[in-house]
Amino acid sequence: MSDARAALLNRILDVAARDGLADRSLREIAAAAGTSHRMLLFHFGSREGLLTAVVSAMEQRQRAMMTALAETAADPAELMTGIWRAVSDPGIRPFVRLFFEVFALAARGVAPLPAGLTASWLDDAERAGERLGIATDRAALRLGVAVTRGLLVDLLAGEDPAEVDAAHHLFVELMTGQEAPGA
Repeated sequence: MSDARAALLNRILDVAARDGLADRSLREIAAAAGTSHRMLLFHFGSREGLLTAVVSAMEQRQRAMMTALAETAADPAELMTGIWRAVSDPGIRPFVRLFFEVFALAARGVAPLPAGLTASWLDDAERAGERLGIATDRAALRLGVAVTRGLLVDLLAGEDPAEVDAAHHLFVELMTGQEAPGA
């Protein structure tokens, strides 16, 4: 990725965090990022390409956060709870909404699906398990990604955050045999 594209993407990530992107035109996104829609088209090809790049960048940041948490977590329950707190934080909801919008566009064949959408999480989760000194099962890790995404849909749909958190705590307990921290 060129330095100019990376800098522009970082500005767009700031816009997305502040204002969201899902319902904004390419021209609106460009104006908010201090550029032109032509520059966005040059660097990302289309509005859908831009949204895919934003989702990919956020996914990469979230996986890096998981890796960092694995460095300090005492056990899998603490790691899973820390990841959930990070990805379910209200401040990250514009990105969560955008993730599901891009996923829906990709499912309709309108936008490219970010590469390695689930596989990247599984690979990084395996490495996090290694850091914790535990054997990981790829099917169980996939289940964890699916449950987390499903619970994020509940949050976006306006479900009671305390109930959604309780469901995640139960999932952590079922998967690890340990009580989830903060439960």
